[in-house]
Amino acid sequence: MAIEDITGRIARDLEHLKQHTATPGEGCTRLPFTKEARDAVEFLKQLMAEAGLEVSEDAAGNVIGILKGEDPEAPCVMMGSHYDSVVNGGDYDGIAGVISAIEVARQLQESGVPRKCNFVAVGFCDEEGMRFGTGYFGSGAMLGNRDVEYCKNFKDTDGISIYDAMKGYGLDPERIGEAKWPAGSIGHFLEAHIEQGPVLDAENIEIGLVDCIVGIQRYMVTVHGRADHAGTTPMDMRLDAVDAATKVISKIPDWAREKADGTVATTGYINTVPGGMNIVAEKVEFTVDIRSKNNDNINDIARRIRAALDREVSAMGGSYEIDTKLVITPVNLSQEMLSVMEESCKAHDYSYKYLPSGAGHDSLEIGQVLPTVMIFVPSKEGRSHCPVEFTKYSDLAKASVVMAELAQKLLG
Repeated sequence: MAIEDITGRIARDLEHLKQHTATPGEGCTRLPFTKEARDAVEFLKQLMAEAGLEVSEDAAGNVIGILKGEDPEAPCVMMGSHYDSVVNGGDYDGIAGVISAIEVARQLQESGVPRKCNFVAVGFCDEEGMRFGTGYFGSGAMLGNRDVEYCKNFKDTDGISIYDAMKGYGLDPERIGEAKWPAGSIGHFLEAHIEQGPVLDAENIEIGLVDCIVGIQRYMVTVHGRADHAGTTPMDMRLDAVDAATKVISKIPDWAREKADGTVATTGYINTVPGGMNIVAEKVEFTVDIRSKNNDNINDIARRIRAALDREVSAMGGSYEIDTKLVITPVNLSQEMLSVMEESCKAHDYSYKYLPSGAGHDSLEIGQVLPTVMIFVPSKEGRSHCPVEFTKYSDLAKASVVMAELAQKLLG
């Protein structure tokens, strides 16, 4: 199959998926367990079936297509990414990797080469964690790391739990355990993804070979004070939740800079209650997202945040609590598979570069326990999680060729 034809198929599929958004003309908003997610999943099922795959949807909302091999019981080669998005995000993040997996299945079919084991293409549900503040729901469920209690515990800003959202979507959350694949049934995991950063585009490099993915810890912090009149309450008599919270928040970026080594820390959400201009806030909620290749850096920043909260909230006279949303350690990706892809890049004369991923992916969850590899393609000007996100379909086509060759070798 000519690269132009592969490019055309990928372009056709991704252009169609752009319509499945809650914010037409303002980027992709495809949150988990919504109509937009359902419409995208049904289209993915159609594509998988047309590619000759055996299609199903599991108890976690993952859409799965199986290309049978000679021994269906042997550990499979799995490839995929996620079909959900952030709010007003881009049209390529996650979903381009799902389409790439389906495209690899097409190329495997067209090659006519026998396969000893199954190739499995997957579209994962809720990698982003945008709606419920968590992440890696579908891939975590596949590994057996999500249960009914988890589904009941996490809620969106409207108070709807994952449990209830799943029921409204047509899934039975009581059966979430059925999404787990038996130990040993997945042999290797592959993921194609847009870089979401500026390196490949700035250096005019076609392929990024990802050698490691940063660890991530996410927290929701709530600081409790007391509501009072902004004009009549003296400064030394206030229990001002904003005063205490911001003294901690302001230090977090500097702690990350001090660690260096690519460590980052972000407070991306702040909410004050009751939220009046002339009211001393009785409550402040804020998030913390900490990422690093070095897990000790993440743990130390988390420790400093707790120590600072102890100090500032005690001085203010209030209280606080921390809700842990996500804790996942850094992962090194398979050097063996990276070497195979490097040889493919050389054979096709594709420019390539080894680089780490500063973003989390389903590969981060799966790579904790299974041999995993990722390939990046350039993002124009490094922009992502926004409507202007753009990746060339021709670059995705090249990545699919490299991954198809890797998959073929793994399939025997």
